[in-house]
Amino acid sequence: MKYRTIKEHHLFDKTFHRGERFGGKYVSCYVLRDYAAKRLRDANPEKTFYNRFGVSVGKKVGNAVTRSRVKRVLRAAWWEVEPEVKTGYLVVMVPRPGIQTAKSGDVAQDLRRGFARIGMMRDGNES
Repeated sequence: MKYRTIKEHHLFDKTFHRGERFGGKYVSCYVLRDYAAKRLRDANPEKTFYNRFGVSVGKKVGNAVTRSRVKRVLRAAWWEVEPEVKTGYLVVMVPRPGIQTAKSGDVAQDLRRGFARIGMMRDGNES
């Protein structure tokens, strides 16, 4: 399934200011209930809820090449963790300066711990 991204500045701002936050070794993540989720579900041909995902990488992380690599690593980690996370949320990830040498598996473990801490992981019987 194609993942949906957050492109609007106001959604990033809302998620940063109103969302629940967790921080790990490699990434800080902000999560907010998506109030447009029902409308988006009805427009979706599969009629399912989904999460919208965004990445915000600042210049403190490194030069342009490093920032692009970090974005690829974050997207790969999100692809790995996303099926285990509850749907209908806005998720914004902000990398921490130690992420330059991290692998996507390490970042995925960091995300799993954080999502479990705020109660975002699905139960076995939940879809």
